[in-house]
Amino acid sequence: MTRATQAATFFGITATIYLALLFQWLPITLPKTVQDFTLPVLPWWALVSFGAYSLGNIGYHVLTFRDCPEAYNELQVQISQAQSDLRSKGVSI
Repeated sequence: MTRATQAATFFGITATIYLALLFQWLPITLPKTVQDFTLPVLPWWALVSFGAYSLGNIGYHVLTFRDCPEAYNELQVQISQAQSDLRSKGVSI
């Protein structure tokens, strides 16, 4: 099973359970506050949490970028090549 299939299966099952709870298709009794206030905003909470995790992950990897010396050196070479290419075409950097 590929990772895309695993992710699609996970999100499909999660969405099914969420909709069943939201529209009360399951015979589960939830407290009134959960049913009225928590469940409707749960997808937005998950989206904001995922965004915060993603930004934190990107920020951490930007901070620790110099810990990958081969990637750092490769990027520095690419930057100098791009600068020399632009200078040869008359672009002021």
